[in-house]
Amino acid sequence: MRLLVTILASAGCVGFIPVASGTFGTMVAVPLFWGFDAVRSTSVPLYLLTYVGMVAAACWIAGLAEHVFQEHDSHKIVIDEVVGYLAATLFLAPTWPHALAAFLVFRALDVFKPFPAGYIDKNLPGGYGVVLDDVVSGIYSNLVVQMLMAVGVLG
Repeated sequence: MRLLVTILASAGCVGFIPVASGTFGTMVAVPLFWGFDAVRSTSVPLYLLTYVGMVAAACWIAGLAEHVFQEHDSHKIVIDEVVGYLAATLFLAPTWPHALAAFLVFRALDVFKPFPAGYIDKNLPGGYGVVLDDVVSGIYSNLVVQMLMAVGVLG
């Protein structure tokens, strides 16, 4: 069980990269943008349900990983970046400009943690605090990318 938690929480051990593990964890999610969009094309309710399920699973796995790594919000845990990036791309057309814009905005907001992300990160216990701040940053990122599309900066 420890090995499975380690592999999932670290996105295939990407979290063990000693520098910028969050950035590399986000990179793992980029190809998922295209695969996850295939679910949206099939069924929007299934798409949303799948995303909510992924967030719930990420919270659980991150909580278990904190015990495995014996560290709160360890840099080895990057499953939060995966679901955060997927929030940043929800309902966006899977194109490289959208993928790159979502990536850059998400990484910036994940670092700066605009309210309530910072509050969640500091005050929610266990895996919830680890993951949900990234989901909030992902939602904000999505809104920024959609605004860039609306004003014609992104196609």
